[in-house]
Amino acid sequence: MRRTLILFAALAAAAAGQMPRPEHPQPQSQREAWLNLNGSWEFEFDDANAGLDAGWAAGTKKFSRTITVPFCFESRNSGIGDTSFHPWVWYRRTLTVPAEWKGKRTLLHFGAVDYQAMVWVNGKLAGEHTGGSVPFTLDVTPLLQPSSNVVTVRAWDPPTDRSVPRGKQYWEPKSRGIFYTRTSGIWQTVWMEAVAHTYLRNVRITPSNDGSVKFDAWIANPQAGLELRAVVTQGHERVTETVGAAATEHTGSGAFVNDPRLWTPESPNLYDVVFELRRGQAVVDRVNSYFGFRSVATSGGRITLNGRPYYVKMVLDQGYWPESILTPPSDEAIQYDIRMTKEMGFNGARKHQKLEDPRFLFWADRMGFLVSSEAANSQAFDAQYVDRFTREWMESVERDYNHPSIVMWVPINESWGVPNLNDLRQRQHLRSLYTLTLSLDSTRLVIDNDGWEHTDSTDVFAVHNYARTGEALYNIYKVILDPKATPPSGGRGPLAPGFRYNGSPVALTEFGGIAYIPEGAKVPEEAWGYSGVEKTSADALARLRSLYEAIAKLPFAGICYTQITDVEQEINGLMTYDRKPKFDSQVLRELNGMLR
Repeated sequence: MRRTLILFAALAAAAAGQMPRPEHPQPQSQREAWLNLNGSWEFEFDDANAGLDAGWAAGTKKFSRTITVPFCFESRNSGIGDTSFHPWVWYRRTLTVPAEWKGKRTLLHFGAVDYQAMVWVNGKLAGEHTGGSVPFTLDVTPLLQPSSNVVTVRAWDPPTDRSVPRGKQYWEPKSRGIFYTRTSGIWQTVWMEAVAHTYLRNVRITPSNDGSVKFDAWIANPQAGLELRAVVTQGHERVTETVGAAATEHTGSGAFVNDPRLWTPESPNLYDVVFELRRGQAVVDRVNSYFGFRSVATSGGRITLNGRPYYVKMVLDQGYWPESILTPPSDEAIQYDIRMTKEMGFNGARKHQKLEDPRFLFWADRMGFLVSSEAANSQAFDAQYVDRFTREWMESVERDYNHPSIVMWVPINESWGVPNLNDLRQRQHLRSLYTLTLSLDSTRLVIDNDGWEHTDSTDVFAVHNYARTGEALYNIYKVILDPKATPPSGGRGPLAPGFRYNGSPVALTEFGGIAYIPEGAKVPEEAWGYSGVEKTSADALARLRSLYEAIAKLPFAGICYTQITDVEQEINGLMTYDRKPKFDSQVLRELNGMLR
């Protein structure tokens, strides 16, 4: 409840015209002039899909409900809490552009709308976007009026279309097994900001551990005579700056930091950077960002961080909350999950089947927390799926390129979206995602197909196995004591048809799944775990210890325990769904300390 109240206080502040600096929706790109549009919106279901023809975008219909944005209508925090199928929904709110923005351009941002959005301003179409996990921006300047303005959004999310990238959102009415409640419509922050006619659209920051850092900037409406200035600081100390011409749409520049302080989970050193577009002494645009010096690679069967072997100890994190589903209820809730995971001795999370909110990645950067960033996958393969998924994955990598916490990209999990790899098209698609990802970002590791059916293109050979005992797990994986042996998997075969093991480091990226219900905890009747439900904490920990003892004898480069919290009917979390720890963190920390 406290987490929810904190968020509503922030929403109220935004509605009152205040701009809560600590909770900027895109911490990697902050300007001074912005306005949070979260809070109460008019809302309507459109189950007959009649709204377009009936002129709802022009305001001809009074909506019968209200909803609290950015929470999806399926969630309790939205004020609606309806989990039944509603493919078409509408939102509307009135806003006034701050007077001090006069003469500026106004950008309207959506953090994420699942799945397809149409946006009108004062009854005129501002733009459309497809992709339920990624942001989009519309320049709405020509559509605005001096007084009040009406923003209308129509969202379409086909709940039964299995070719839509939806991750763990179930395509049947009621959650079951490993699939959970859907998230439809707006589910991340909506906000506006003021910019000049010429402004920075995006800046890619690529640091190298030798102290060099490259800035690639994309500029809207570039003009002759502009310069891009970048000032890098740490704490209150200016460490370097660079100035270069910025008269073209894309410009690059570089800087150098002497003796850079490297970013690790143990020492999450960050550098702030201010980018300014300048004409002479006049500042045309100013954006605040940050970065960290950090390298990740593989060598000798190990994952390396900053050139040194580093045992990756992650938890599977679905990123669901009981009151808000996929939307983090508050910054406090995000920090709590990261802090508790670290207290248990883990150093990161595999964000499973979800592109996480930028606020989560901001706190992972600041708190020192590794992230394996995974796409929300589809469940069916066809040409439409390939188009939908590829575009959204490219936008995902672009959105999060600057975050030092992300060390791995995972486009596909357990062949989801490519269920028949005997099909040449599906094999080619899977393999192409590895090379596509590296073409967008060569600074991180890429896992082609987390869990099984790998191609010969993967940086980490990720396997999943829910063996019940340590003895069983050891007997399955003792084969990897021979570095030339093909690692087995607990599901489908370890290799896709026609491919051989490429010798990459082996990581056990799903294991455990031990279900335990603490006394007094409330769980659904259909609650389940991967290998039964333990009756006592002692029994659950005994099983967990046996698994860790086996893992400690095997040359894995990393692990990922399933999972950090219970989610709806799935009760194999180290914490309950409402974030109550099931076990002593010290015991878990000691178990993780066995892995080096």
